[in-house]
Amino acid sequence: MLFNSLEFIFFFLIVTSLYFILPHRYRWMMLLAVSCYFYMAFVPIYILILLVTIVIDYCAGIWIEDSKGAGKKQILLTVSILSTCLVLFVFKYYNFFFANINALASALHWNYSVEALKLVLPIGLSFHTFQSLSYVIEVYRGHQKAERHFGIYSLYVMFYPQLVAGPIERPQNLLHQFYEEHRFEYERVREGLKLILWGLVKKVVIADQLALYVNAVYANVDAHNGTTLILATVFFSFQIYCDFSGYSGIAIGSARVMGFHLMQNFNRPYLARSIAEFWKRWHISLSTWFKDYLYISLGGNRVGLPRWYWNLFITFVVSGLWHGANWTYVIWGALNGVYLILGVMMEPVWGSYFRTRAGAVLGIIMTYCLTCIAWVFFRAETIQDAFLVFHKVLFDQGDIFLSEPSSMVYALFGIGLLLAVEWKKEYFPDRWRLLSNPNGWIRWSAYVFLIMCILLLGVFDGGQFIYFQF
Repeated sequence: MLFNSLEFIFFFLIVTSLYFILPHRYRWMMLLAVSCYFYMAFVPIYILILLVTIVIDYCAGIWIEDSKGAGKKQILLTVSILSTCLVLFVFKYYNFFFANINALASALHWNYSVEALKLVLPIGLSFHTFQSLSYVIEVYRGHQKAERHFGIYSLYVMFYPQLVAGPIERPQNLLHQFYEEHRFEYERVREGLKLILWGLVKKVVIADQLALYVNAVYANVDAHNGTTLILATVFFSFQIYCDFSGYSGIAIGSARVMGFHLMQNFNRPYLARSIAEFWKRWHISLSTWFKDYLYISLGGNRVGLPRWYWNLFITFVVSGLWHGANWTYVIWGALNGVYLILGVMMEPVWGSYFRTRAGAVLGIIMTYCLTCIAWVFFRAETIQDAFLVFHKVLFDQGDIFLSEPSSMVYALFGIGLLLAVEWKKEYFPDRWRLLSNPNGWIRWSAYVFLIMCILLLGVFDGGQFIYFQF
């Protein structure tokens, strides 16, 4: 069930109404039931995979908490992590791993071959896997009590707003909220609905309009020149941002209406002045996950300089692999790791300049350009396509490809609207308020304007969110 569908609107209205009608003690049951229904609307049988990981980590959390001795706790943690990651490996990485083994064997003239598995990747498998892992790790570290209520723990993993694409919540933030009684509060409901409305604008008005152009160009890189590919890459940078932050906004808003507070996942990343700052603003729940559970576990920056660089690099390589079983994602992650290392190395040289006003502007431009270079690998179907993009950008300029002029106009309007809103929020958060204006006429005019944008400019082809594939 997609957030940008009429089906979800009815689902959301029914679920939210039931949530406030039912007595508090029955609400978790209803939420768990509708979350299962929500997930089964994609591929019903794959809910069994979630059940397996839920049972593994639920039992592991209790056993870890009840065990005496650090050694036994560590063994249980390791078994839990390996068991959960095995499910992820089979469905997401098995074919990629053995395809590379087969290619290596062929290059070395070995008589070795493994058949690929014909499996469809379950929606959002990487997201709820990481959410389950964070629970077990936090119990092991003593930061979270083991959840003894199997239904509540299942809801922690299955909670429908953030089930398939995050935010990836920590147990300390979300678990206790299922025990709290949330009453209907007009201001909170209004804030949640505004997040949903703006999230829909980002998705159907901006991201899906941009996708029409981006998909046409990147589907046949060889047929397009460098100028067109530059424009398609710029469009993709806004497409993926609006697509994923739009989903996050709808997820956070849907939960907020019922009284649940999910963590912020995006904070105007294209206004970042460095790659390090960009990753503090982009997909925050995943960035902090890798920081808390991989980067710090490797030693973080509390080690010698070469080891620190290695920790940064390997963290981003793994982050790239998390996004997909393809070498394009690995290179994308590695490139961002290199960016960060170079940023650390050059901080003593140019750090003070980039803290000036002129330096901040230059930093934003440089960060955006470097990010777009990396996005080429993220978007390209193959490594060969990615390098062909760079070759054409350098040596094959020409006229811009125009598929449908009206679609181009809508896309540019959407980007302009987004930049105006982001710039205002970043630099003038307390001025020119529209959606939160105390004047009802101004506030409702803004609501109507955004709704009309959705109805008149939105793309309603049931386009799936990009991060569902991860």
